[in-house]
Amino acid sequence: MYDIILIHPPSVYDFRKRSIMFGPISDVIPSTPVFDMYPLGFVSLSSYLTRKKIKVRILNLVVKMLSSPDYDVEKEIKNLKSLSFGIDLHWLPHAQGGLEIAKLLKKYHPETPVIFGGLSATYFHKELILYPEVNFVIRGDSAELPLFKLIQVLKGKEGLYSVPNLTYKDKRGEIRINSLNFIPENLNGEGLDYTHLIRSVLRDKDLLGYFPFYGWEKYPITAIFTCKGCTQNCTSCGGSAFAYANFCLRGEPAYRDPELVVKDMKKISLFFKGPIFLLGDLFQPGEAYAYRFLNLLKKVKIKNQVVLEFFNIPPLKFLYELGKSLPNFNIQISAESHDPQVRSGFKRNYDNNDLESFIENSLKAGCKKFDLFFMIGLPYQTYDSVMRTVYYCDYLLDKFNSPKRLYPFISPLAPFVDPGSMVFENPEKFGYQLLFRSLEDHRKALESPSWRYMLNYRTQWLSTEEIVYCTYEAASKLNYIKYRHNLLDEKTYLVIENRIRKAIEIMKKIDRAIAQGRSLDEKELEELKRKFDLINYTTLCEKGELKWPLRFFQGRIQRWGLKYALYAHNIINFLKRSFSRSTR
Repeated sequence: MYDIILIHPPSVYDFRKRSIMFGPISDVIPSTPVFDMYPLGFVSLSSYLTRKKIKVRILNLVVKMLSSPDYDVEKEIKNLKSLSFGIDLHWLPHAQGGLEIAKLLKKYHPETPVIFGGLSATYFHKELILYPEVNFVIRGDSAELPLFKLIQVLKGKEGLYSVPNLTYKDKRGEIRINSLNFIPENLNGEGLDYTHLIRSVLRDKDLLGYFPFYGWEKYPITAIFTCKGCTQNCTSCGGSAFAYANFCLRGEPAYRDPELVVKDMKKISLFFKGPIFLLGDLFQPGEAYAYRFLNLLKKVKIKNQVVLEFFNIPPLKFLYELGKSLPNFNIQISAESHDPQVRSGFKRNYDNNDLESFIENSLKAGCKKFDLFFMIGLPYQTYDSVMRTVYYCDYLLDKFNSPKRLYPFISPLAPFVDPGSMVFENPEKFGYQLLFRSLEDHRKALESPSWRYMLNYRTQWLSTEEIVYCTYEAASKLNYIKYRHNLLDEKTYLVIENRIRKAIEIMKKIDRAIAQGRSLDEKELEELKRKFDLINYTTLCEKGELKWPLRFFQGRIQRWGLKYALYAHNIINFLKRSFSRSTR
């Protein structure tokens, strides 16, 4: 019996049966289109609650659903035993799947409370609490203490009025909203204890349920918070300074001390030799923080691939110091567009000369891989502007890619403009028209036959149809450019090109049916389902382009950590099968 089971739902619950063309909505992140990666907050929540003697389990339903077509979600849910269930609605694409899983929990455990949390849950808390399958919503960016206090109340201590950041229904069914007043000033008490997860896997005999995303055992990347909140105001981002200030009441970011970040990295490196991703620009707290971090890194000698993200161009001196402190550093930056007007309209304020100098000096300083992201669906961005961005990628590869370490990517702003972002709150000001506003509208949109009809916006410069088709054209052109620059071999290039052609063909078939006002029949849906399964995982690029090298053979984990968890998991499954055969 657990005190709480943290459940990660798919974006669409019955994705294995539905004929939905999810499209390239997750092509440039490790996740699949059903968003199988659970939020990093699950790790910090589990670590914190375990220290407080709360029995916690993490259950990534999506990984299990992807791992086996025979996996029975309802059977798993029926057999769960817990004082409460927690579901993340951090990202809005989980609106449909999260609520459907909540319904199943209530079907088999009608008296067990269901708790939602996350940034999207925070934004829509007044609407979310109205669903009969939802008992509680924890608001804000830090659920650790509120969730602990709520579990204490469920165990019979104090009352719901004492739980900060809580929205709930009282015994009479009336909505109550407690003050959002738990807003930690720093993250020094919120470490990510990955070794705790290994112990939990062995305790719960459930390896797949703890996987952060599908395929993690082959590519065990880990991540570390450096902050919560942001100093930037990217116009469509629900994690911007504007959104945090207005909906999480966070006036400024909360940071984790560099000593603790480096300590986390060192601890991770003892168990996992995969890449470590540092979330948050190190310059957000100021230059002193960034350089302090580097000085500490020199002493611990991390050999893992380490990925740093930057929101703006860092100083030249920092790049060369980074090369001395970290032998295997990698960089990501999202420049959004080649056009400074488009970039500035998205609140990125640096010119192309600065960007190119950044790329050049990063590679000279020893950067192993430089990922450069561009986006489609931005203010002032036309169809022609998108294609010019692709040609700019060609120019950059001509200029900088002799060592084959620069990787450009382009993808759409999809499926949703984030709730709480400046565009979502004031679309007309930025040249957008929002097509959905409510949680229920977004939930229904996720059940659409293709990603074109999931998009919750169009702009003055691009219709939803143009966003879709210029995405495919841009991807096709960029993949040819990568092939020409030897970033892709011929076989991979042809596979991606074939996926793009199939995607366009399917999109047009769906569009014609909808324009004619008819539904696709069973035979057509079955045919499309087979084609969807071939292109839904990734369309615009190959997932391998997003990866960094592993420091061990075939993804095996050094030392005793996950290796023994895998070993124990296999033994347990073998014994279960043997016992089942012997009792027939």
